[in-house]
Amino acid sequence: MSFLLHAGATVLCPHGGSAQAVTSQPRVTLSKQPVTTVTDSYLISACPFTVPAAVPQPCVTIQWIVPATRVFVGGSPVLLSSSSGLCQSATQIPQGSPIPTAVQARVRGQ
Repeated sequence: MSFLLHAGATVLCPHGGSAQAVTSQPRVTLSKQPVTTVTDSYLISACPFTVPAAVPQPCVTIQWIVPATRVFVGGSPVLLSSSSGLCQSATQIPQGSPIPTAVQARVRGQ
C-alpha cells in the first residue's frame, strides 16, 4: 500500500521541474490539503529540458495513467505515491515519469 497524494505533496518532473496540483474537490483533505484524484491537473514550472537541437520542450503537465484501484473521492480514483504517470510537453510529447518526493505519511491506499 502506498501513501495518498494531496495538493501539498512535492512532485517533480524527471528534469527537476516542480509540479503543482490544481484540485477539483475541496471536501476530502489530508493535513488540511485536498486529496488529489486522477481527474485533477498538475501544472509543471521551471523544467529546464531542451531537445538536442536547442528547441525548448519543457514538461508542462502530468497525465496520470495508473491511479488507486480501491480508493475513490467523488467517484474518481485518488493518486498514490506509487501512481504511474507521464510528464508531457506543451505539444503532448512524453518526457518521463513524475517523481513524488515529499508526501504525507499517515493515510495509505491501494
